Amino acid sequence: MADDQQKKTTAVQLKVNGREYSFEAEPDMPLLWAIRERIGLTGTKYGCGIAQCGSCTVLVNGKATRSCVTPVSSVAGKEIVTIEGLSSDGSHPLQKAWVKEEVPQCGYCQSGQIMAAAALLAGNKNPSDRDIDEALTGNLCRCGTYQRIRRAVHTAAGMLEKGGRA
Repeated sequence: MADDQQKKTTAVQLKVNGREYSFEAEPDMPLLWAIRERIGLTGTKYGCGIAQCGSCTVLVNGKATRSCVTPVSSVAGKEIVTIEGLSSDGSHPLQKAWVKEEVPQCGYCQSGQIMAAAALLAGNKNPSDRDIDEALTGNLCRCGTYQRIRRAVHTAAGMLEKGGRA
């Protein structure tokens, strides 16, 4: 490849799960690859690469965001939270509810499902079934555990109401 055709790298600074990271990358590098390959957090999954399945969902300034199509240059200076950032020991109410309601089968989509649910519960402490369905509609579960996912979100909302943390 000729020098004029090579992509230019630049210094990237990201704040992920409250920690600052700096590395060289192309500005259009997907956030997903920065999280997985440069930072080493592998809980966020690659699913489709075109923002259709939701497996790569993370929170950016509290909003559910598909990291597979989000360039690192667009999230500099923003708060990024991955599944690892909810809690290091699985004590977040959503993580507890997922276990209690036996949601995962293959588990591949679950980090994205949980992150979308976290964004929902941050703005709606008592979501209806419809609210949950709308907030998680773009997060696909090939195993079809949607009823258990909905129950888990309600369970987590109840835990939060009783003093759990979000």
